[in-house]
Amino acid sequence: MNTAFDKYTVTQYSVSSILGYIEAGDIAIPEIQRPFVWKGRQVRDLVDSLYNGYPTGYLIIWQNPDVKLKDGRSAVGKKVLIDGQQRITALMTAIAGINILTEDYESRTIRIAFNPLANDGEERFAVSTPAHSNSTFWIPDISEMFKPTFSTRKFINKYLERNPSADEDIVDQAISRLLGIKSCQIGAILLVPQLDISEVTEIFVRINSQGKRLNEADFAMSKIAADERYGGNMLRKTIDYFCHLAVKPSFYASLSEHDVSFMTSEFAPMLGWLKDDHDDIYDPDYNDMLRVSFMHMFGRGKLGDLVSLLSGRDFLDRTFKEEIAQDSFGKLTEGVKNFMNKYNFEQFVQAIKSAGFKSSKLLNSQVTLDFAYTLFLILRRTGEIPKTEIKRYISRWFVLSTLTSRYISSPESQMDRDLRSISEKGIKAFLEEIESAELSDAFWEVGLVQNLETSSASSPFLNTYIAAQMFFDDKSLLSGSETVIDLVTGVGDVHHIFPKEYLKKSGVTDKSRYNQAANYAYLDTTVNIAIGKRAPNDYFSAALAQCGTGESNVGTIGDESVFWENLAANCIPKEVLSMTAEDYPAFLQKRRALMAAKIKKYYYSL
Repeated sequence: MNTAFDKYTVTQYSVSSILGYIEAGDIAIPEIQRPFVWKGRQVRDLVDSLYNGYPTGYLIIWQNPDVKLKDGRSAVGKKVLIDGQQRITALMTAIAGINILTEDYESRTIRIAFNPLANDGEERFAVSTPAHSNSTFWIPDISEMFKPTFSTRKFINKYLERNPSADEDIVDQAISRLLGIKSCQIGAILLVPQLDISEVTEIFVRINSQGKRLNEADFAMSKIAADERYGGNMLRKTIDYFCHLAVKPSFYASLSEHDVSFMTSEFAPMLGWLKDDHDDIYDPDYNDMLRVSFMHMFGRGKLGDLVSLLSGRDFLDRTFKEEIAQDSFGKLTEGVKNFMNKYNFEQFVQAIKSAGFKSSKLLNSQVTLDFAYTLFLILRRTGEIPKTEIKRYISRWFVLSTLTSRYISSPESQMDRDLRSISEKGIKAFLEEIESAELSDAFWEVGLVQNLETSSASSPFLNTYIAAQMFFDDKSLLSGSETVIDLVTGVGDVHHIFPKEYLKKSGVTDKSRYNQAANYAYLDTTVNIAIGKRAPNDYFSAALAQCGTGESNVGTIGDESVFWENLAANCIPKEVLSMTAEDYPAFLQKRRALMAAKIKKYYYSL
């Protein structure tokens, strides 16, 4: 019996009904074309729960809105399964014998074996292995028993021939109980199409026992995957494959072998270049790719709007129209193609690297990268500024966004406002406006100095300082040859200028005090070993004293002028030559100010 509410209804479906609806296309499973993340034992446990009559949780199904067609007729919206994909996919492979995709997108089935003779405490279900196939009492694949042509009587007779000592009644009862899984009821919550994204998300969180939160990208991907009219199915594959290849280029060989239909599509040549790309500066996931593709084509920052547009929503009269859905899919497809374009992608990555962010170690915010790429694609389309200048604007925008934490709090709202402002004012005027408002003297001399007061070795402000050193091609501390770039992109690491053990021995035992951004510097391994636990006044004085002697006891600098240049490049105050543990707080204060000044010089050099 259905229970009706304003926002949803609750009903029960039999397993066979659900599988039938999916086969007929009445219910779409967005995740069916994505890698199946459950392990074989989880599939086994689900079948065992159904066999024993245990609850398996609710499915959540969202009814797409009815769409008004161009000829005036109305098309009934498809139902989309937004929670329960793994359970239903598990049933499809275990009971219906349908292939699923592994993490490498290889097609296979997960076969579940069944032992009708299992006693209490013995394993009744198992992930099938050759041992189960060779056993007389194990049935190696239960999906064979759910086929329309299956004969219970013939099967039991053959089973008893192989196991003459088996009790016929026990076998019959076990087989009947297994086949009864088809009639097992699974609860389903049907969400009405009028709900907006925030309401759907809230219902999902309250019902989902694991407290998992779906985001707008999940809903948008569900809409895309469920579409058959405007190429959504293939577009979904394209997004997934691009993101997988960006992280794992070797996957291309497997893709070429296992998805012939995709390899013959218009999208395949657009992502083939990734098989030779091993750069990790920007490795987008589907959320990033979808967001950038949407934002630069639609001029909006909220992915919830994309979900509505893909459904055909007219924001003015609040109806759903086929032409809006068609146009939205067309624009999104163009956006995805722009995103994947080899030239666009590589030029954007080059813009980030040219700002000194030459290592993924320095990148803190993926959403900041997303907006920077969005801006890059917008400038490529609008032609507002010369193409030779685009990378410079992107570099500057990215650094500004990082320093001001622009997209850390409520990023969608901020991105939406920025897109509208860029559209209205143009990037030049808008950038100047932000710089005037947010990069005042107070920011450089007070705000940024305070932000550098952190113990995090991955602070975005410390990372920007390191990027500045890489931008200026600075030598690492007390090194005459090794650059900061060499150490950051190689096997180097940050070390303490006031050695940690020296500070602890001197009474500075609070971890948050000796681990300070202003106490960090990239050091060559030999330099770090030479410093050991020595006080700064000791080893810096020794490094200066060796200049002109031909010795290299601490570092590799042999010229006094180069020594002072090196200290300046690494924002080390000259007073360090006389500093001990007592001077540590003063050192931190002086160095933070020097680091902030260097970042300011770097920003206005971009």
